[in-house]
Amino acid sequence: MEVSKDVSYLGKDFGQFRKNLIDFTKQYFPNDYTDFNESSPGMMFMEMSAYVGDVLSYYADNNLKESLLEQASERKNIYDLARSLGYKSKNAIPAYTDIDIFQLVPATGSGNLNSPDFNYCLSIKPGMQVKQKDGPAEFRTLDSVDFSFSSSFNPTEVSVYESDDTTKQPVYYLLKKKAQVVSGEVKTATFTFTTPKQYDKIVLDDTNIIDILSCEESDGDNWYQVDYLAQDTIFNQVPNLLENDPDFAQYRSSSPSLLKLRKTSKRFITRLRSDKKIELQFGAGISDNNDEEIIPNPDNVGNGLAGFRKPIDVDIDPSNFLYTRAYGAAPANTTLTVTYTVGGGVKDNVQSSVLTNVDKVEFDDDPNATTSAAMTNFVKSSISTTNENPARGGKSADTLQDIKNNALSNFATQNRLVTKDDYIIRCYSMPAKFGSVSKAYIVPDDQLSQNQMEETRIPNPLAMNLYTLGVDNNNNLTTLNDAIKTNLKNYLDYYRILTDAVNILDAFIVNIGIDFEITVNTNYNSNEVLLQCINLLKQFFSIDKWQINQPIIMSEVMNVLGNTAGVQSVVDLDFKNLYDTANKYSGNVYDLESATKQGIIYPPLDPGIFEIKFLNKDIKGRVVNF
Repeated sequence: MEVSKDVSYLGKDFGQFRKNLIDFTKQYFPNDYTDFNESSPGMMFMEMSAYVGDVLSYYADNNLKESLLEQASERKNIYDLARSLGYKSKNAIPAYTDIDIFQLVPATGSGNLNSPDFNYCLSIKPGMQVKQKDGPAEFRTLDSVDFSFSSSFNPTEVSVYESDDTTKQPVYYLLKKKAQVVSGEVKTATFTFTTPKQYDKIVLDDTNIIDILSCEESDGDNWYQVDYLAQDTIFNQVPNLLENDPDFAQYRSSSPSLLKLRKTSKRFITRLRSDKKIELQFGAGISDNNDEEIIPNPDNVGNGLAGFRKPIDVDIDPSNFLYTRAYGAAPANTTLTVTYTVGGGVKDNVQSSVLTNVDKVEFDDDPNATTSAAMTNFVKSSISTTNENPARGGKSADTLQDIKNNALSNFATQNRLVTKDDYIIRCYSMPAKFGSVSKAYIVPDDQLSQNQMEETRIPNPLAMNLYTLGVDNNNNLTTLNDAIKTNLKNYLDYYRILTDAVNILDAFIVNIGIDFEITVNTNYNSNEVLLQCINLLKQFFSIDKWQINQPIIMSEVMNVLGNTAGVQSVVDLDFKNLYDTANKYSGNVYDLESATKQGIIYPPLDPGIFEIKFLNKDIKGRVVNF
């Protein structure tokens, strides 16, 4: 009869496995083996077994840990788990701003009839590239720029550039147009396809890709990026021209582009891999037959007898979906050229008046100038640019912790905006090509708006006030430009409940400074202790750790200082409001003393955030002796 043996399942490491093997041998083989010396052959085999058990136990525990998003530490696993929850990890995010584009035109006529010769007006194609003066940032225009077209929506401003010294008549006029630009260097990659493959993949070699601009076939046809392969309808942006829509072309001044729905089988999805490269995956459709032939309508299935439904020659097999275009087509016998942009990040949040180097510009047909080809070339060479406002929205790639937090939150929202958290997470999840929101806070519309300060204003019970902020190239807080706000509003409109309304406003930035005094134990170097205190406060007040309407709890700051090695006591701790715009502070004046209650400094009533703008100079400390 087989004897039941007691096996311990508590061992998890080498030492426990070794001990359990020895105890097992002594219990069940007391007379067969008694040599437990370290150098005995039996102990060698026991330790080898314990070694194998330890390794297997480690990998079993690690595999379980790496299967849980919150516990995972391997980059690849975090990316894969986040994707399974519907969150697409993001590389660096580009910056946006508006630029002024200038060109010269000669004057025509004399006296009171002197005017710009608009025959020399240029039309610039989209994709004009401008670079930062003495810097790496590169931007491109998103739309065409036509100097001959002027409206209240898109005016062409005219000013005198140069006058004749004798007659005082203008010789040249300066034309100015505004255009939106986005950061990123444009690159292309070409891939050749022969035999079609289900769910074929290609990988772009660059590791800092911001966005896929286009995927064009050798015959000129386009492939379109979608969220998932079963999505067969895409939004197609086309210029509002007469040939595209005769009925709407008259409204081009207010609607320069049209948004149209289009069904297509030529589609792909993208995936950011753990090595920071972008992977494009295409569909499964590899059959030339119509989908109706591969997946027949069950209503048409019959036995083929007279008066009955006609038979079909294809089985009703779910696997047939892998051959249809239901999940998109697979490229075959063609060449695809992928155009994409690289760059982005906080470095692209450049200051004003720096985008002055025109790197590349392409024109449509030459201007209708019959007088001089030389003048036409001169006019083209006169193109210049500048940016009146700084660029905003650039942000670094998701950290591993960002991916974990955003994936879990994104999964909880389920593609709808109901709760406050839904709105906040959706702001942070906006695609990089539309801009970046660094801080967001939402409250019901029951507070005074920044644009409506009347006490009699009636709040909208169905509206929410969304307060937002971005960061500049120094990772300092700043307001979002109008382009990013518009993109954010349109993006949220896709998910919000029909009856809800969202007002996108600027949160207040309250810049502060800290003065503190400490005493140091006699056996510590005072300068080193003081430097350590300042570094710990820098970490504590890092803007990445602070949110809109977060109060300052003074006891927490005191603990940071008091728990620093070598600090004997914190003698004094003082906060002050820094608002001098000449020194690049926000200009918002805030009474910190009145806002302090029971050791807590509360933020403004209208949502705001505390920021130490210059960590290296706005935190000051002293060591005192008694």
